[in-house]
Amino acid sequence: MLVIPLWADLTAVALGGVQGALFASGFQGQRRLDLLGVAIIGITIGMGGGLIRDLLLGVQPATLQSNWYLLTATVASLVGMLLSNIFQRLNRMIVMLDALVIGLFGAFGTSKALALGLPLVPAVFVGVIAAVGGSVLRDVLMGLPVAIMHVGSLYAVAAGGGCLVLAVVASFGVPLPLAAVTGLAVTAVIRVLAVIFDLSLPEQRKLYRRKVAVETTGIPIVPGDD
Repeated sequence: MLVIPLWADLTAVALGGVQGALFASGFQGQRRLDLLGVAIIGITIGMGGGLIRDLLLGVQPATLQSNWYLLTATVASLVGMLLSNIFQRLNRMIVMLDALVIGLFGAFGTSKALALGLPLVPAVFVGVIAAVGGSVLRDVLMGLPVAIMHVGSLYAVAAGGGCLVLAVVASFGVPLPLAAVTGLAVTAVIRVLAVIFDLSLPEQRKLYRRKVAVETTGIPIVPGDD
């Protein structure tokens, strides 16, 4: 069975915690959150993907087997909140952080599923759910529309592309760690390009195109042919 190095798993948790805190600290008015609220959202993003992954795979959740996961997610959330004013000015960094978090959780989910013997398609499914699961839980907790269900910038598609490449590359005998790096890179590239070029899947009714999320405001957008 594949054992994801603790440092790698904690890196994904920390980046997810910072990302969640940046998202939560951006709310104003009645939706603004206190210290505990921001920490909860950060922990949800940081630990949610791994928790959902392990539940789907029927194994003991790795995030509950060590003190470091919760501690890392909490500290990362607080750091993200305290430095939110600085990070919010670095829109490009936020997009890269977002893409990296999706790629890491997707790569870890697919790799672990393949190592447990799941076929290619279910393994990719587990990876995609792990990649977007934290953001779904976040939106539910915040009472927001679930982002991946609406016109956006290809969260699930980016994760699916990277997880599929990972699984295909691994099927040719490439070691899982190397395949995981390849899948992560593909996910990150798709996600960043989707933000820059404002790409999205076709709408059911083309009334308008929703621009990227608030945290990516300020990134140069290449107009489409709408």
